[in-house]
Amino acid sequence: MSTAVVIEAPGAYRLTEHTPREPGPGEALVRVHAVGICGSDREVYQGNRPEGYVRYPLTPGHEWSGTVAEVGAGVPASLVGRKVVGEGFRNCQVCDRCHAGETTLCGAGYEETGFTQPGAMAGTLTLPARLLHVLPDDCDLTAAALLEPAACIAAAAIKANALPGERVAVVGTGTLGMFAVQFLKAGSPAELLVVGTRRDREALSRQYGATDFRTKDQELPDDFDVVIETAGSADAARVSAALLRRGGRLVLTGIPAPGAQGLDPTELVVRQLEVHTVFGAPPDAWAHTVRVFGAGLLDPLPLVSHELPLEEFPQAIELVGSGDPKVGKVLLRP
Repeated sequence: MSTAVVIEAPGAYRLTEHTPREPGPGEALVRVHAVGICGSDREVYQGNRPEGYVRYPLTPGHEWSGTVAEVGAGVPASLVGRKVVGEGFRNCQVCDRCHAGETTLCGAGYEETGFTQPGAMAGTLTLPARLLHVLPDDCDLTAAALLEPAACIAAAAIKANALPGERVAVVGTGTLGMFAVQFLKAGSPAELLVVGTRRDREALSRQYGATDFRTKDQELPDDFDVVIETAGSADAARVSAALLRRGGRLVLTGIPAPGAQGLDPTELVVRQLEVHTVFGAPPDAWAHTVRVFGAGLLDPLPLVSHELPLEEFPQAIELVGSGDPKVGKVLLRP
């Protein structure tokens, strides 16, 4: 028998015996290899995720990798044994947004693995097979557990549409920021600036292709073509906009606290800035991420600082919220 984490209610969790759920028609049963912990998992545990975006009791876990063990009726048998990752948003597939490929905007309402549906902090995960993305057979499944945050950044990179030779910047140096550096580097920029709050991420930023690193209190340029913001504060959004030339392109991925004083609409209009936003990753961004990962252009492993057994869930949650600069991505291993 394997184990699962169940959060009964905010602040209350238990470890239970996990019984795999047989895949029904159109579904696949995946043996979970590793599952990442994100700030939103901490929100679920603490109880400060917005209403409608969580349903207790819940097995969390939306960043994961694994191997298909079994498939239900109507699913290709060739999937069995394949390494996979999977989309989290459980979209309806029939509304106009789903037909446009914008499944994160599904009109049927919000449902997501690990938030309203059982997640991957368990021995297995059963989900619609259409959400799976098949990985190369020789890939590192531990590295692949980070492809969910990478896919969110792929969505940002697609919207940013940075052309070779453009000057690009990333604001924020967490997991998302480091993926943004890798996606932008793959597009051959003339310059790639990273702006953070601390110098301890400079070496990794440069390893991933940054040509310059500055903290936000240093003098910053104001003539870049593209900026991807990943820090999730109103301050970061303002710093990002200020880095751009007139007519530059800004992609916001962070979610600041409610009521935060963010961008000045007058400045956006007068400077004719193009602003895009990303919440989650639609299928094309996932497919792009898996291709880029398979081509060796993404290197997630240096971002992982801790791997713990599933039973150490509370220690893992504490690490994620510790604010310790030495804590990177924390993975649980069922």
